[in-house]
Formats: sequence, C-alpha cells, structure tokens
Amino acid sequence: MKLKRAVFVLLVCGLVLAVLGISKAALDARRIEDVMKKDALTQQDFQIIDQFIRDAVATLVRTIDFTEVSKTRALVVSHQSTQAQYAQQYSESCYRHIAEGMEHARADIRDETTLFKVVTNLLILIDSLKDPRLIELAIQEIPHGNSAVRYWAVRASTDPELWTKIGQGQGAAQLATRVMTACDQVVDSSGPEVLLQIARFAGRFDTGQATALLMRITEVRVRSYADWSVNYELMDGAVLRLLTDKIVGGGNGGSDQLARRFAHLYSFAIQRYIKGQNLGRLRDVSRNYLISVLIDTEDKCVGRLLGAPQATIRRAIEGGDLAGLQAEHDRLLGTAASAGVIPTRFNFSYGAQGENRTAPPVLPDPPQRTAPAAEDQP
Repeated sequence: MKLKRAVFVLLVCGLVLAVLGISKAALDARRIEDVMKKDALTQQDFQIIDQFIRDAVATLVRTIDFTEVSKTRALVVSHQSTQAQYAQQYSESCYRHIAEGMEHARADIRDETTLFKVVTNLLILIDSLKDPRLIELAIQEIPHGNSAVRYWAVRASTDPELWTKIGQGQGAAQLATRVMTACDQVVDSSGPEVLLQIARFAGRFDTGQATALLMRITEVRVRSYADWSVNYELMDGAVLRLLTDKIVGGGNGGSDQLARRFAHLYSFAIQRYIKGQNLGRLRDVSRNYLISVLIDTEDKCVGRLLGAPQATIRRAIEGGDLAGLQAEHDRLLGTAASAGVIPTRFNFSYGAQGENRTAPPVLPDPPQRTAPAAEDQP
C-alpha cells in the first residue's frame, strides 16, 4: 500500500509539473497571436483558432516526450482570451478536438501505459483550461480504472474555480447531480486523494445527494481505520469539517445521521492514535497526521458543535497524556455506561435502528505482523 501510494503521488506530481512550464517551442502560435489582437473576427480567423487547437491536441496524442507535452499544454492554456467571438470558438474547438483526441487514442494506441498517459494529459489540459463546456469530457473518465486518470477526471470535474464560473442555476444543479452520480460509483474503489476531492465537492451543495455522498465517504474511511489499511489520515480533518458545516447549517436535514458519522470517524481517529501509540504501530507520518486531525477537529469542529471552545484534547496530546485523551474521548463521544455530550446534543445512538447504544464501536486491534520466513540452513 505504501509503495502504491508513493508511485501514485510521484506519477501525479510528475504529470502536474508539466502544467507549470510555459514555452512556445512545441507549437507555432504566430497566426493565432495575430488573431488574439483583433476586436472582430472573420471566418478565416475562426479557422486559424480551430487549426491551432487541432494541431495542439494532435501533438498531445502522438507525443510521449514530456517536455513537448508540457509546452503544448501551456501554449493552449496561455492562448485563451476573453474576447467573446474568440472565446466561443476556442471553447468549441477545444471540446471537439479533445473529444476526438480521446477517441483516436483509444482506437489507435495499443500500449496501455501510453494510452493512460495520453488520456491523463488531455484531462490535465481540461483541468487547466477551467472551461465549463469541457466538464462533460472529464465526467466520462471518472469511472476509469487507472488511479491517475481518475484523479485528474475528478479534479477537472469538481474544480472550485470552474464551479464558480458555472454558478448556481438549474443547469448547474443538473450538472452537479451528474458529477456526484459518477463520483458515487467510484467511492469504494478510490484512494484518499480522489475521495478528498469528491468530499469537498459534495460539501458545496445542500442536497440529499451531496449529504449521502459525504456520508458514504465517511463510511469508507471508517472501514479503512477498522482494518488498519488507512493512509493519509490528514484528509479526515477536512471530512470532519465538511460534516460539521452540514450539521451546523442544517439546511437539508439529517443532522443526527451526520453527527453520528462525525462521531464514529472522530472516535476511530482518536482510538487509532491511542492504540497505535500503545502498541508502537504508528509510523511517524501517521502519528503527525493524526495529531493534526485530532487537535484541528477539536478547535474547528467540536467547539462549533457544542457552542463553546474546547482545548482538552490539545492539552492531552501536547502533554503526552493518553489517559486524559481517552477520558475526553469518552466525555465527548460516550461509553457503554453513559452517552457522550455530542450524541446527547444531536440525539443519536451508535446502535442499529431501535437499538440504544451509547458507546462508539471499538477500533479492532491491528493485524498481526507477518514474521519473515526463515532462511534455509545449509
């Protein structure tokens, strides 16, 4: 799992570095730069724009050289314009030729590694352009089985700057529904980098679908804590804040169920820290992530939920007082003997429907380490 995540991070970082470089060596932009200077465009100007995009996408599809790909993407992004005629043609050409590029890549490229790199580069271009029209192309790739492709598809579909442009009309609501439907299908099979983007997107909307999606993500994270496969615990601080926003906002109802998910995830984060410390089963990076999650959640979430500042968890962690941390966990979240202040305030039980259970589930012990096989003796 560590190796898979390291490879994924290196791959995503390597691909995103290409967004940063700006050069004009990969594609001839002289004609389109002349068009950009005009106040009114002719049919010939539209053709120049279209040809520029066609050539750029063709370069991205046929080229595997990292430097040329990065320069080409940067050129396309840097030649957007706010001039109405230009912007419309640029958007239409990008949509058409990127869609064709995706289609041709799948038809013509037999090597899977090359194919996923091409698709990923086109998705990075879509993400960089911040063009609402192109979101359709990104949504189609969300179910992709490759983790890097899925990451960029979700990122391009949920980008906050893009959704600021899209606005909040009926069309935006329908589009958001489509994005969340696609994301819902991949929650169980996605890593934390993808889940965090989906969670933040769900947090933007006060709808039943958005609330259900955020709760599903919480449940996936809880399961990963339970079997000790969890990684990048830092994302759970963001999930807990998003849950808190919805609980406090109360716009779409279901505050008791949201609070229950909040309590379960926060409890498992605290239990993982305590049990991991006691058993010596926490890597330094996980320990530091958990410290950040526990303290920030107390500061930014628990205080809001209870209506008063809280600092007991911070003091316990800073003082190395695991017993004090457990006591505050029990006060906030409950024990078998008594309900915690959060369940009491939001009127929920940890049990199944009709079952009154005052204690959060107990985090299982970590699986036993497998002993290395003994070497054969001569």
